[in-house]
Amino acid sequence: MSGLCGWFHSGHSGPAGPEVIAGMAATIKRFDGSTVHSVSTDFGAVAAAGDASVFQDGERLVAVWGHARFADGGLAALAQRHGVAQALAQGYASRGTGVLAELSGACALAILGSRGDEAVLAIDRMGTRPLCYSVVRDALVFGSTLDAISVFPGSTAEINRQALYDYVYFHMVPGPHTIHAGRQRLLPGSFLVWRNGKLETRPYWEMRYLENEKRPIPELKRDFLAALREGVRETAQGGTVGAFLSGGTDSSTVAGILGEVTGRPARTYSIGFEAQGYDEMGYARIAARHFGTQHHEYYVTPADVVSAIPRIAEIHDQPFGNSSAVPSYFCAKLARDDGVDVLLGGDGGDELFGGNERYAKQYLYSLYSDLPHALRKGLIEPLAFLPPEIGLPGKVQRYIRNASLPMPARYDNYNLLERLGADNIFTPGFLGTIDQRQPRRVMEEAYGSARAHSLINRMLALDLRFTLADNDLPKVTRACELAGVDVRFPLLADAVVSFSAALRPRLKLRGTRLRYFFKESLRGFLPEEIITKTKHGFGLPFGPWLQTHRPLRQLALDSLADLKRRGIVRPEFIDELTSTHVESHAGYYGTMVWVLMMLEQWLKHHRVAA
Repeated sequence: MSGLCGWFHSGHSGPAGPEVIAGMAATIKRFDGSTVHSVSTDFGAVAAAGDASVFQDGERLVAVWGHARFADGGLAALAQRHGVAQALAQGYASRGTGVLAELSGACALAILGSRGDEAVLAIDRMGTRPLCYSVVRDALVFGSTLDAISVFPGSTAEINRQALYDYVYFHMVPGPHTIHAGRQRLLPGSFLVWRNGKLETRPYWEMRYLENEKRPIPELKRDFLAALREGVRETAQGGTVGAFLSGGTDSSTVAGILGEVTGRPARTYSIGFEAQGYDEMGYARIAARHFGTQHHEYYVTPADVVSAIPRIAEIHDQPFGNSSAVPSYFCAKLARDDGVDVLLGGDGGDELFGGNERYAKQYLYSLYSDLPHALRKGLIEPLAFLPPEIGLPGKVQRYIRNASLPMPARYDNYNLLERLGADNIFTPGFLGTIDQRQPRRVMEEAYGSARAHSLINRMLALDLRFTLADNDLPKVTRACELAGVDVRFPLLADAVVSFSAALRPRLKLRGTRLRYFFKESLRGFLPEEIITKTKHGFGLPFGPWLQTHRPLRQLALDSLADLKRRGIVRPEFIDELTSTHVESHAGYYGTMVWVLMMLEQWLKHHRVAA
């Protein structure tokens, strides 16, 4: 993964010397040993490792990390000749922050004024390349990881207790907040300006849905397939390239097109589990045979999970509770052991084209919630809520209760923390320090600010931020970093994202039919079995294995025992969770065991006192 880090001081002299940027740089090349480009000035410094471009002249210092490019025009030509950092410097000199709208690709960047007057930070539209920042002793300090910021003299890593609560709620810490008080993350498509000691953040790009654009289906299909090929072609440049292959629609599409655009069989990698209801290897094999890929498989074992848990906790710079990070790591390791140094992931397709099961469920609820208020309250509900509350009448009543909730509360109605109850999970002392409404408020703000009117597009906008940028992308990128592989996401290429934004809502979700246009357009290209299969992915059978594999269970119990002593979670809840809940429903309650176990593992391996 490598990264970007640095600092900027708007006074007459910087507060830190070259040895500080060297220490910060060490944190962004821990696993791949990339060459670091490092430049220091009187007012600041930057270091960028891996796929980076750095430029300095008498006016400014510019660093770009990632696969950035300008679509066309003079800046694109300049970038080809002299590098994207120099092109960005020239574009910024003439257009200011307006030049950011012309930049595309997965990247993070820093522009530091040589006169100490202004600094700009930005990340790509989808949030693929993260960037954190903090103000330390009147200096703006930034890094692709929180650990890089911690190296800066005077920086403190005090735990943000609200972020602990938000982590248990979301199973990750949603941006712009981080696990550390006083440190923030840039949201996707946003930039920061630091001028004369004052900080301001705002978006330079937003997903704007065009919901009424009507075009012939054959024309849409042609443009869609062209966008997919462009996305794969762009991300398959450089290195020995392979692809994740779960057997789902997205990964199968990427693998198939990879072989098509390169003119040779794609190298594909899949993970399986010896656990009933979790193994999807059969679908991966169908796709591999269909496209004639050079296919490789690995079956993750409970012992693998035990060995990976501490490493997964350590590689993430804040608590992360998505258990599919483990199979993602072993899949990336399988590819790395086979000589691959670039993996293509299929992430993003669900959030762009309507592939999550909850979209269909919310459509069914909307059939009731969209009825006139007078009809619902004056006629239907007085009759529906007559006894009994069991059997068919009971199902109708539950449906009405759920459908009557406002969005996005209805969308998150099955949240595990809320189902179990915050008062049952956390200690009174901890709850007294946080705002239990904060997670819902964050979701309401994101849902309300979506540039869309239709239900499906507003849900997609919500998931682009919380499911994709805050969850799936960090999961895959950190897993690949741990394995020593670079990862890229063809479905998040600008061409694909722009196409999605202009696709009519009914072509994303038709009734309860998920990904309607996506699947119909790829019918004949993808195997029919994959088009018609239900969604699964790399889900880890942690709950069942927790019951049958003693070392895994012992690691979980030891972690939760240590967590008891931190005063965050009620010891009685942990005892009940491990002795009663998991035994009765391992799959459901195992998720909470995993989330709490990974919290303790993160606190332990980052030597943090909560």
